[in-house]
Amino acid sequence: MIVDVQGQALSVLSKLAQADWPDRLKVRKSFEKLVYSGSRASFRLAAGRASNKSRPAADDLFDLSLTEEQQMLVEMLQGFALEVLRPAAHEADAQARVPAALINQAHELGLAHYGVAEAQGGLAEARTVLSNALIAESLAQGDFSLAAALLVPLSAANCIRRWGSVAQQAAWLPAFVSEEGAPAFALAVTEPGVLTDAGQPATRARKRGKHYLLDGEKALVIAGLDASRLIVSAQAGDGPALFIVDAASKGVSRRAEPGMGLKACGLARIQLKGVKVPGECRLAGECFDFPAFLDYSALAFCALAVGTAQAALDYVTTYCNERQAFGEPISHRQGVAFMVADIAIELDAMRLLLWRACARAESGLPFRREAYLARLLCAEKAMKIGSDAVQLLGGHGFTQEHPVERWYRDLRSLAVLAGGLHL
Repeated sequence: MIVDVQGQALSVLSKLAQADWPDRLKVRKSFEKLVYSGSRASFRLAAGRASNKSRPAADDLFDLSLTEEQQMLVEMLQGFALEVLRPAAHEADAQARVPAALINQAHELGLAHYGVAEAQGGLAEARTVLSNALIAESLAQGDFSLAAALLVPLSAANCIRRWGSVAQQAAWLPAFVSEEGAPAFALAVTEPGVLTDAGQPATRARKRGKHYLLDGEKALVIAGLDASRLIVSAQAGDGPALFIVDAASKGVSRRAEPGMGLKACGLARIQLKGVKVPGECRLAGECFDFPAFLDYSALAFCALAVGTAQAALDYVTTYCNERQAFGEPISHRQGVAFMVADIAIELDAMRLLLWRACARAESGLPFRREAYLARLLCAEKAMKIGSDAVQLLGGHGFTQEHPVERWYRDLRSLAVLAGGLHL
């Protein structure tokens, strides 16, 4: 049965009506207009028109302009990021967890709806990659770590919608748009060890009758401590595969894995020893493509990096224009001005490569090369942008008085993470 999308939109609005933050941010009207516009086919979660505007033409060009729906979505999420996420980021980093109140506020946004197709009661269409990237980029302007944690349900929904069979989608996706909120999933892909290759997981899945037995270890799992379900990558007899694992299963053990950054994400190390998984819990979509799964994940981290780098640029620009030295703003010094300009140049390059890869993915074109280039550039330049932001603040950049030291720590995660999120 096709669920009435208008009903879903009104359900989101009813939750929004009980919240006070949209009024404080002055985004209630924009958000209501966005959701109402999605009550029918006109709402594409910035995907329908976006897929036409951003889709490469025969000459391989693509349009960089945002649709009206996209612009409203970005403005609304940026307001939430700057006014809600950023003030909560320092304490979340110190406590190494996402505040429960913040999780409830994010639930009111209905982010998980954007990864569920209309057939299962969501608001997403088949092509939503660029829109999901805009969501991640906008939230990351508040804080990289909090944005990553809040995007896990959307990532899990995208993963099941894209790689699950019809039966699996019907069984698992409706829970993401239920009144109780999205289930606590986590994507366990990254593995410990030197020179590990996410495309060839060391975790093994052995077929035993109607079940699989999983053995292996996963590292740096975002939101892994609190997850009730894990989407685990493992090497099966016919190649890499994804399995939905009950986190309470016998043989699953978890422990905190504090890192240099991403502290609010609740990073976890997960061990699997003879974990019994039913055969129907192996994601079995007709067009399952494990390398493409990793490419979509790479784009998710690129989008977070672009958003955080934008936050760093905005922050240091204001700081350098206001900070006085020798009777004038330090931005008047060429050494400072050139460094800020370099950040802006590299940020634009990161964004262009990201959007190009997303546009090709939405159009059904090969995008592995573009995703690789985006990941390569973002991993290198995002760390440099974080380092330069700390440098531009001088001694203040080293302290926790300003958020740039936290952004620098989080941006370094791009070099080691794989598969923890999914556009």
